[in-house]
Amino acid sequence: MIKLLHLSDIHMGSGFSHGRINPETGLNSRLEDFVETLGRCIDRALSEPVDLVLFGGDAFPDATPPPYVQEAFANQFRRLADAQIPTVLLVGNHDQHSQGQGGASLCIYRTLGVPGFVVGDRLDTHVVQTRKGPVQVITLPWLTRSTLLTRPAAEGLSMTEVNQWLGDRLRLALEGEIRRLDADIPTVLLAHAMVDTASYGAERFLAVGKGFTVPISLLARPCFDYVALGHVHRHQVLCDQPPIVYPGSIERVDFSEEKEDKGFVLVELERERTTFEFCPLPVRRFCTIEVDVSEADDPQAELLQALSHDRIQDAVVRLIYHLRSSQLDQIDSTALQAALTAAHSVTIRPELISQLTRSRLPELGLGNQLDPLEALRTYLTNRDDLRDIATDILEAAQGLVSVEGHAWLNLPNSVGASEPTQEQAIESQNTQLRLL
Repeated sequence: MIKLLHLSDIHMGSGFSHGRINPETGLNSRLEDFVETLGRCIDRALSEPVDLVLFGGDAFPDATPPPYVQEAFANQFRRLADAQIPTVLLVGNHDQHSQGQGGASLCIYRTLGVPGFVVGDRLDTHVVQTRKGPVQVITLPWLTRSTLLTRPAAEGLSMTEVNQWLGDRLRLALEGEIRRLDADIPTVLLAHAMVDTASYGAERFLAVGKGFTVPISLLARPCFDYVALGHVHRHQVLCDQPPIVYPGSIERVDFSEEKEDKGFVLVELERERTTFEFCPLPVRRFCTIEVDVSEADDPQAELLQALSHDRIQDAVVRLIYHLRSSQLDQIDSTALQAALTAAHSVTIRPELISQLTRSRLPELGLGNQLDPLEALRTYLTNRDDLRDIATDILEAAQGLVSVEGHAWLNLPNSVGASEPTQEQAIESQNTQLRLL
């Protein structure tokens, strides 16, 4: 039995907008969160100890992260090299360089010849020697349609036909790798892909137009003892035999992942008898507080009541509150910020509700037949915030009604009616100019 640790989608260097600068280190606190969480994964790999670590892709937000972010990533994975635990690093869509092939941020480990490290930037089979024996790892990095669209054979093909072509080519190439496998050695397929039966999150929209969906039938093969996936940030098991598993990302990237558990997967690999366990990680909470104070007599008090200390303590908080424009002066933003000091970081987003969504004034019920000016006067009577300009609004409305009346009288309302005279047209224009 060979022990594996399967993790994916680290995205180190993401989410800086949800952090703050640590004055002692000069680093963004969210980077420190990601480093600490990755450190917990490596700690577990060392304490088990595992025989092989599989990384499913997307080490950083892009292929050229800042040097200090690369260094933080390398410091953690170096611990595996020091412990002589072999590691396979797969290239994901965020790792691919826009200028050329491969993942610039990961291929450096192959260039430097880091002992025991394998970089999967192409479809290939690697026989990895572990302390418990060899493991066959087929690497399938992120596939894009762009490489096919530039070829003459793709000219004139629809996107559906291009997807079919790419799927056929992948099926043939994967079949070629499978035929070269040693049936006596445990086999893992390590792929960064969108599988058609997965529940997608934000990552689906991040990759739209760049990749294609892999059918699960292509992966659910008896020759694979475990299928280790990357790309989808939500942990999920797509198949039991063989196990086809997304571990999910190790940290929350944004609020779309607020309710998702984060972690990695421990695997006990054997030919046809593989078992696995999802291991949750204690990551920083994201907390959305949404409050409707549009009908509150004291909206500030209602907002403060919703901000309980236990709920926001050390969390990345997003406060969304709905109110009417007439209530804006009742909100003290400074007091709200003070009430949220226990949070790690805060975003406050007030949203004005549409006046059309308010209940009708009783005076304007369907049973009343009010003319437009009377209806406007009743409306203004119930709007304290418009009291100072109510007279001006009524005068302007009276002018508009007068213009409408002139226009109506001057328009032909039946066949054969006479056109307005030149004098009438000029008088109508002068009336409108005086009103303006």
